[in-house]
Amino acid sequence: LIAVGGHPVKPDIPGIEHAITSDDIFHLKEQPKRIVILGGGYIGVEFACILNGLGSEVTVVIRRDQILRGFDAEIGSEIQQAMENHGIRVLNNSKIIAIENTSAGLNVTVQGQSQTTIIADAVSLAATGRIPNIQNLGLENTGVAIENGAIAVDKYSLTTEDHIFAVGDCTNRMNLTPVAINEGRAFADTVFGGKSRIMSYENVPTAIFTTPEAATVGLSEAEAREKYGDAVKVYRSRFRAMYYTLPGRDEKTLMKLVVDQNTDKVLGAHMVGDHAAEIIQGIAIALKTGATKANFDATVGIHPSSAEEFVTMR
Repeated sequence: LIAVGGHPVKPDIPGIEHAITSDDIFHLKEQPKRIVILGGGYIGVEFACILNGLGSEVTVVIRRDQILRGFDAEIGSEIQQAMENHGIRVLNNSKIIAIENTSAGLNVTVQGQSQTTIIADAVSLAATGRIPNIQNLGLENTGVAIENGAIAVDKYSLTTEDHIFAVGDCTNRMNLTPVAINEGRAFADTVFGGKSRIMSYENVPTAIFTTPEAATVGLSEAEAREKYGDAVKVYRSRFRAMYYTLPGRDEKTLMKLVVDQNTDKVLGAHMVGDHAAEIIQGIAIALKTGATKANFDATVGIHPSSAEEFVTMR
């Protein structure tokens, strides 16, 4: 069984040797007062929020017009707005074209609608991708097929060699730790447990540990409309949680259900707000069992809680 994970790669940018990867950031000897983060995926925005919360001056550079590509668009817009409200600078439709080490710090040249230079103490790369750690394994001496730099496997995680399996990021399927663990358990059940089991990649919940937190399971609104067209109905609730109402803080919560009107089946659930991961984990069980909007409506809410909004949307 091959389960060697992956590692971040650095792009071909002048001065890239002065940048650190998302792995390196855990080993910094001191907190950077000024940091530029390249990337608007969940790794980039999580680090941005952590360092911003610790007092660093944070700039996030992204190639597109919004962070968190691949997530529901409203999640991205809500979190980006919150990040900017907390003092994080987000440069959309931009890219880093050069990094120069000077006595004043790192001069980071950013190309967007215009060219600008940012002085920083550190540059972290979070959007440059990760590649499987398949080097030096001797796979060239086997019949194991490699596709797009990853180990090719079937639904049972079996490679093209009948005695070699692979799970996790080295197969580049859905690169999340709980998914890799489940792939490993399915492998163990199939090979050693006497019961054939495959990993299902439908309705896999995931969280974004930003400020505010976000979590999601199932189809985004865009994915649902592409698949089900006009049959899709969206229910959403925006509010300020009581926790923030009393001190007068403007921290908003977004909850969203995506439903197929033809079957009443809930296709996706999305949340931005405190404890989103804890709440969506429970919602994921409901979606996994094929819950309908009527099932949600028939459920009594816990009051007062944010979670009750998911069963009171009309």
